[in-house]
Amino acid sequence: MLQVLQDLKKGEIDIANVPVPQVLPGHVLIASECSLISKGTEKMMLDFGKANYLNKARQQPDKVKMVLNKIKTDGLMPTVEAVTSKLNQPLPLGYSNVGRVIELGSGVTEFSIGDRVVSNGHHAEVVSIPKNLCAKIPDEVTDVAASFTVVAAIGLQGIRLANPTMGECFVVTGLGLIGLITAQLLKANGCRVLGLDFDQAKVDLALKMGIQAINPQVTDAISMSEKFSNGNGVDGVIITASTSSNEPIMQAAEMCRKKGRIVLVGVTGMELSRTIFFKKELSFQVSCSYGPGRYDSSYEEKGFDYPLPYVRWTEQRNFEAVLNLMASKSLDVTPLMSHRFTIDEAKKAYDLISANTEPVLGVVIDYPNSENAARTKKIEIKKSAIQSSGSKVSFVGAGNYASRFLMPAFKEAGADFESIITGHGVSAHVNGEKFGFRNLVSDMNEIYGDDSNIVVIGTRHNDHGEQVLKALQAGKHVFVEKPLALNMEEVKLIESELSKSESHSHLMVGFNRRFSPLVIEAKKTLENIKTPKVIQIRVNAGRIPSDHWTQDLAVGGRRLIGEGCHFIDLARHLAGSSIESFNVSSTTPHSADFNKEDQFSLNLTFSDGSLANILYFSNGNKAVPKELVQVHCDNMSFQIDNFRTLESWGWKGLNSKKLWSQDKGQKQCIKEFMGSVKTSSPLISPEEIIEVARVTIEAADFLRR
Repeated sequence: MLQVLQDLKKGEIDIANVPVPQVLPGHVLIASECSLISKGTEKMMLDFGKANYLNKARQQPDKVKMVLNKIKTDGLMPTVEAVTSKLNQPLPLGYSNVGRVIELGSGVTEFSIGDRVVSNGHHAEVVSIPKNLCAKIPDEVTDVAASFTVVAAIGLQGIRLANPTMGECFVVTGLGLIGLITAQLLKANGCRVLGLDFDQAKVDLALKMGIQAINPQVTDAISMSEKFSNGNGVDGVIITASTSSNEPIMQAAEMCRKKGRIVLVGVTGMELSRTIFFKKELSFQVSCSYGPGRYDSSYEEKGFDYPLPYVRWTEQRNFEAVLNLMASKSLDVTPLMSHRFTIDEAKKAYDLISANTEPVLGVVIDYPNSENAARTKKIEIKKSAIQSSGSKVSFVGAGNYASRFLMPAFKEAGADFESIITGHGVSAHVNGEKFGFRNLVSDMNEIYGDDSNIVVIGTRHNDHGEQVLKALQAGKHVFVEKPLALNMEEVKLIESELSKSESHSHLMVGFNRRFSPLVIEAKKTLENIKTPKVIQIRVNAGRIPSDHWTQDLAVGGRRLIGEGCHFIDLARHLAGSSIESFNVSSTTPHSADFNKEDQFSLNLTFSDGSLANILYFSNGNKAVPKELVQVHCDNMSFQIDNFRTLESWGWKGLNSKKLWSQDKGQKQCIKEFMGSVKTSSPLISPEEIIEVARVTIEAADFLRR
């Protein structure tokens, strides 16, 4: 299918052929009819993409601080690679889409196949959208008119924050797409409206639509607002302009009456004068997109709705309100469409917006072949090679870690890439082209039935168990990024499959730290040590927000399972002995942003008498290196600091060493896994993999009691 993508590094627009997205639980799959380009928002993204690195940094000072902190802890080159990787990921554009439902995800009962819906989907022939971000379109509303819904909901949410009452007078600053819609909605609410814009063409359009409007370059806005409000000052100002200037807010404060309301829907400078706000006791709010639920993963991704008696207007209900206003003719967006293109002409649309040589408002993209595109489950981008290395690899998932570390490492190790599948298709397109995969697919069965003999799983944690099991049942060797699974039921099924006499598949979990060059060197000196060891692993993990998917118990499994398994495996490897028992404790969560697994101390006892303590915490200072490993035995000690330095005391044959950059062993791990497949010798025994998974899950279960 075709989709509009933007290169963040150079700002260029690409009409890419990407796999059809999967319909996820709680989502609907939509074949697009049309979508609307939001000139203000999308031009801002175009300008950001075209900016040089210095200007990009100036626009995101918070990200610059994060980069500097990462350099301190991880080194320069890993940081450069991380930033470059981020900029190399294209950005899907668009957020106001109209189409017909062609497939329902599990748990969706609110929609039916064939429903005509509006959503915040991208500019793509097919989109998969959470059910709470879709709304049915009344018969009276055309597809083109409905494509303005999401943009209109942004203006509507600003109005709800301003809380206008019938008869009040409002100023709308900025008569672009959202501004003209906002003015109409205020009029429909019984308000008197004055619009302001420096573009005379927009002022003229507003006047044709029955909206009183002026150009501040021609007519003084303060004087006009005074006259407009009968000398009282306006009741409120809604700013829909996009500018770096502070003037719109300062002007709004001048125009308002005492206790007036100012709502910022657009983008402006934010340097306020306290004096005028103080004297008039003005209210000022910044509106968040299209309503309650925005950026709340429980509402948007998981489909939990807010109860209507307590939260009357949500994102979805705002969509419905806009559509009902269109159906009743209270909102007319027909004059706002200025241009129309098909999806394969979308570059012309963005060139038009960038050129800024003619008046542009609503630019609509049409999708004449979307239903045919939806039936295409496989895209062949490279012909099969005559000869192969014998290691044909398919990837399930192509997120940040998979694309930055796993794919380059497998390529370097000699992998012949077969198929790639991702949930939304864009990352499959990018990495399929970059790494030379033969096929981009959107059906999991294609992976299990293709010509590959190795499947790499890099999806979210809740999918690992099922995908590992199916790959093993299909006779594939499996490399799964940690963890193996989130529950013991799945672990037992995998263990059973591995134990079958006809199973010759190798299973490897991405426990890369044991393959760090510093760990490999230290492990050699431990091989002949028979006395018990004391192992201390300290992890300054850093905070992850409570709404991040890894903190979701059902999806990410939280931090002990999601990341703690790495250090349980490392301790098991250094001890060289099976785990006999464990005990685990945690701090008491002191706020809703923390849970028990953000800070824990896990003690392991091994069959040879060795002890290990894993101290994992998220409340440390970022300047402290993330990981520190210490081993003590027979009056000897060594320490590995953040996988960059090794210090040794009293240890014969183990010298202190410092690497140029951090090496957590990702490349070596994959190189040895590929070698193990060829030699039919498992890299880590199935028993050890299952043991680590069992201890990890049991420790997490204990903490949750």
